[in-house]
Amino acid sequence: MTGPAATVLADPAPHLERRLGFLQATALNMINMIGIGPFITIPILMEKLNGGGPQAMLGWLVAMLVAIPDGMIWSELGAAYPGTGGSYVYLREGFGRETWGRLMAFLFIWQFILSGPLEVASGYIGFSQYLAFLWPGMTPIQGKLVMAALGVLTIALLYRRISSIGILSVALWIVTLVTVAAVIVTGAFKFNPKVAFDFPTGAFGFSWGALMGLGAASRVGIYDYLGYYNVCYIGEEVKDPGRVIPRSILVSLLGVALIYLAINFSIIGIVPWKEFVPATDPPAPVASSLMAKVYGHRVASIFTGLVLATAFGSVFALLLGYSRIPYAAAREGYFFKVFERLHPTKKFPHFSLLLLGVISIGCTFIPLGDVIDALLTTRILVQFIGQIGAVMLLRRRVPDLERPYRIWLYPVPAFLALVGWLFVFVTNEKKPLLVGGGTLALGLVFFLIWSRWTHRWPFAARVA
Repeated sequence: MTGPAATVLADPAPHLERRLGFLQATALNMINMIGIGPFITIPILMEKLNGGGPQAMLGWLVAMLVAIPDGMIWSELGAAYPGTGGSYVYLREGFGRETWGRLMAFLFIWQFILSGPLEVASGYIGFSQYLAFLWPGMTPIQGKLVMAALGVLTIALLYRRISSIGILSVALWIVTLVTVAAVIVTGAFKFNPKVAFDFPTGAFGFSWGALMGLGAASRVGIYDYLGYYNVCYIGEEVKDPGRVIPRSILVSLLGVALIYLAINFSIIGIVPWKEFVPATDPPAPVASSLMAKVYGHRVASIFTGLVLATAFGSVFALLLGYSRIPYAAAREGYFFKVFERLHPTKKFPHFSLLLLGVISIGCTFIPLGDVIDALLTTRILVQFIGQIGAVMLLRRRVPDLERPYRIWLYPVPAFLALVGWLFVFVTNEKKPLLVGGGTLALGLVFFLIWSRWTHRWPFAARVA
């Protein structure tokens, strides 16, 4: 065959490939969730409630009570709409493709250009923090250069086909589990209840300040749980998504909840909390301190190497999933067209990957505590609370939609998730609230300008 038809058959348009199964999907979720989070945030969390102490671990409980029902929402939406982009797809479909759903999808992508890199940057910050244990004389400037180099390496490794990334993700997951197991096993044999439960005076006193402190501790806990939905962002690249997506989310949540509980008690049961509270900037590498107390500096150095590999695995999984989101929206006309560029041979969104990767490196100049508060505040209203509205609207408007997974005991989990997200939001400080609100307000302005320029809703009749 010759002519134009033969050219089309021989050179099909670039497209994403379904290559990731349950194992790879769960691995991506878990290395995203565990990553560096619990190793760098314990000092920050432990100082939040009533002057600091083990009572601040109540924030983990609140975070778990928010994340599990929210995971059910992700599971139903992800199984019903297994496309690339995750929340972008769910908000668009739930609120209406060419009306309010168009606005919600745009605002999600808009804030995500900031909040996504903030989350990736927290992993780079954690990497630098633990590297300081191996390199005691590292200066702040050297730490910044290390984070920049790590960011460039992450981009370079993701600049390839999804099939090879699936294999690499499983390898990084194994390293993550080995690192976690080392802490848990050490804690099981060396746990000291007197050290772990050394509560200060007034630890459980109730006041407005205590409520605000619990909200702050809960934000740190939720930050560490973030990532249970990572597979939803690359749904178009998942095999049998109706089964794989819900299972990988729920297995990841339950498994990591148990792992986090064990990690935290292992650390505070050996390293007295007063040694790392109040938290420094960056926080102390408490997991390495634990290993040094029990086994000496040499073993602690080997363990620190595993933590560094775990941190890298986390940012690797984050940037992989997040780079697909602006691409998916731009491809379907819901975000700026430049983001739809797909690599012609390797078949991945290279422009989106490069832009988010560069912004992530820039965000490493922000203190870790501010990074956590800012990224959660910018996401809660549009993404997490927005998705609760989306799943309810879809239940009413499209009752016959094929749902391979349905939320158990609906609508109770949706209500619990809504209450939890509102609590975490309203107990935040003024600065992160202004950052989040200002980001969304600026996004609304750009949406209206863009819609006017392209003659789309609300400046044109609704498109069928």
